Amino acid sequence: MTRIRTRLAAVASAAAIALSLAACASDAPSSDGADEGYITPGKLTIATGETAYEPYVIDDNPESGEGFEAAVAYAVAAELGFAPEDVVWVRTSFEAAIAPGPKTFDFNIQQYTITDERKQAVDFSSPYFEASQAIVALKGGAADGVASIADLKPLVLGAMAGSTSATTIEKAIEPDSDPQLYNSNEDAVAALNAGQIDALVLDLPTAYVAANFYIENAFLVGELPAAGVPDQWGLLLAKDSPLTPAVTAAVDKLREDGTLAELQDKWLSVLSEGVPQLQ
Repeated sequence: MTRIRTRLAAVASAAAIALSLAACASDAPSSDGADEGYITPGKLTIATGETAYEPYVIDDNPESGEGFEAAVAYAVAAELGFAPEDVVWVRTSFEAAIAPGPKTFDFNIQQYTITDERKQAVDFSSPYFEASQAIVALKGGAADGVASIADLKPLVLGAMAGSTSATTIEKAIEPDSDPQLYNSNEDAVAALNAGQIDALVLDLPTAYVAANFYIENAFLVGELPAAGVPDQWGLLLAKDSPLTPAVTAAVDKLREDGTLAELQDKWLSVLSEGVPQLQ
C-alpha cells in the first residue's frame, strides 16, 4: 500500500481541496436537520463500503478526505453547507445499501453505477464520474499477449454479477462462452488466482490498482470500448429522499465549476497512463 500512497500523494492532496471547500461553508444548515430529511439534525451522514479501497479512499479512512470519493464527499458536504466536523461516516455493504428500504445514511458513495433497474429501489444524484472498463489477467496466463477484442473471445472471463463490467463483457466482447459472475470483486479476484477464469473485467481505476498493487503477478491487458454501456457513478440516496434535489444540485455545481474534473485529475488520471486501448 505504501507504493500507491506515495504515487497518489505525489500527484496531489485532494483532501486539502475538499477541506478548503468545506472551510467556505462553516455553518451547518440553519433549519432543523430532521425537517430537511437528514438522518441526524445538523449532521451529514455519508456511507461508504465496509472496506473502502484505494484510490477511492486511502487507508480505508474516509474521514481523512484522501482519495477520489472521500474528497468528492467532502466537496459535496461543503456545497450543502456542512463543515468537515459535521460529517459523520458509516459503513454498508454494496448490496445492502442498494436494496429497497430505510437507510442509515443521507447518501452513499462507493462506485454505484446509475441504472434504471436500481432507480426502482433507490435515488441517485447526477453523475460525479464516468468510468471505462478494463481487463486484468495474470502474467503467463491465457490472456498474456492479447492485443484485440477478437483475442478475448475464446477466453473465460469473469466479473461481479449485476455490474457494468459484466454487461460490458456481453456487449463489447461477446465471448464464446458465458462469463463467470461473482457476488463481489473479491470473489472474482479469488477465481482469477485459482485459475477458474482467464481474465477479469473491472472499472479502469479499480483494475489499475488491482493489477499493480493487490493481485500478485497481474497486469492490465487493456481498456475496453464502452459499447453503448455507460458506467456513470452517482451518489446513492433512499428512494424519494427529500435530499436528492439538493445533493444533485451540489454535484452539478462541482461539475460546472471544474472541481470534479480537478479531483479526478489529481487522484485518477495517473491510473490510466500507458493502458492500451483494445479494439
